Amino acid sequence: MKTVLITGCSSGIGLDAAHHLRNRGWRVIPTCRREADLEARRAEGFQPLHLELADEDSVARCAEAAAAQGVTALVNNAAFAIPGAAEDLPRGALRAIFEANLFGTHDLTTRLIPHFRTQGGRVVNISSVLGLVGIPWRGAYVATKFALEGLTDVLRVEMADTPVKIVLIEPGPIGTKIRLNSIPHFERWIDWQASPRAAQYRRTLLKRLYEPAAKKDRFELPPRAVSERIALALESANPRPRYYVTTPTHVSGIGRRLLSTRALDWFARRS
Repeated sequence: MKTVLITGCSSGIGLDAAHHLRNRGWRVIPTCRREADLEARRAEGFQPLHLELADEDSVARCAEAAAAQGVTALVNNAAFAIPGAAEDLPRGALRAIFEANLFGTHDLTTRLIPHFRTQGGRVVNISSVLGLVGIPWRGAYVATKFALEGLTDVLRVEMADTPVKIVLIEPGPIGTKIRLNSIPHFERWIDWQASPRAAQYRRTLLKRLYEPAAKKDRFELPPRAVSERIALALESANPRPRYYVTTPTHVSGIGRRLLSTRALDWFARRS
């Protein structure tokens, strides 16, 4: 049976992908960090695994259990954000976000690649439009996604002589809880009141974090838009190296190829 391990299935893209792929005939192994989320997945009929990407032992246990269950594909979806101006990011904040968004993700991947080499396999990394262009207040998240993109590109080229296929998916605005989930990280790491940009925080970022949006982003799509691309990446005989999701991602991809750095900076400020 086709078996896929999906990280970050407490909500949003990971949870939707778990249900979508199961409906398409996949055996899905979702992962979550919190026990309450693991219980919720069990109640939905899944057999989830605990995974804390910042914990090497947790990654090792998850990879071993997934391999024992005959996993044939991996969807690296789990990630979090730390909003704030780049100049206000302490070293510990970058260390924490890279542990989960990049180091743990890469660790899990490399632990499963030997298993995939023997039987074929797919690795689908969920990046972001912010892996293509950087915008204000998103420096930490942007840094991890740029790094993930580069590492994935190299891995894809290196694995071309093996039965393992590596794919990137780059969503733009998707209706998930990433904004709400980022608030505890912002409160832990960003001393915005001591920042020279405190007035800008009050005017912009604090409102976006703590106040419901007056209207929905016109380009925002539901998680199912990403789940459909994940299914395509897993099921196509010859998947594309990368799949864009949402209009802003297509625009950003074109802009990165065609615009000068100054023009791209202007575009980022407008975003």
